[in-house]
Amino acid sequence: MPTSAAAPRLDDQLCFAIYGAEQAMSRAYRSVLGPLGLTYPQYLVLLVLWENNDLSVKAIGERLGLDSGTVTPLLKRMESGGFLRRRRDEADERVVRVALTAAGQALKDGACRIMAAIGERSGMRIDELETLREQLRQLKTNLDAMAE
Repeated sequence: MPTSAAAPRLDDQLCFAIYGAEQAMSRAYRSVLGPLGLTYPQYLVLLVLWENNDLSVKAIGERLGLDSGTVTPLLKRMESGGFLRRRRDEADERVVRVALTAAGQALKDGACRIMAAIGERSGMRIDELETLREQLRQLKTNLDAMAE
């Protein structure tokens, strides 16, 4: 009876390497964001709103690749923390709009320090991190295109 090929090894899997890196990245962000009273998903919402303040919940979800069932509780917690406010759109009351408060806007000043702390913890040079980011974006684009 013919012998089968060697079984795939966990450590040889790209998906496992990406998964492990994501877990380590989450831990690094948790240690940096925790003292600010933020979680990583909340930080992502802030990044979106720092780019374009006063967006709909739907627009925030689309930008982050999350559905409204995930985004809404996140936004509620951030509103309770004083980082943003939610209100009904005047033109269409079905739409909920989100805008930063002064407290949420004030955190923007520290965003560069957050990025620098994560960069330092990575042990990689800025150019290496930029190359990796672009490679990961391309990987996502390619995988998304194959899924369509």
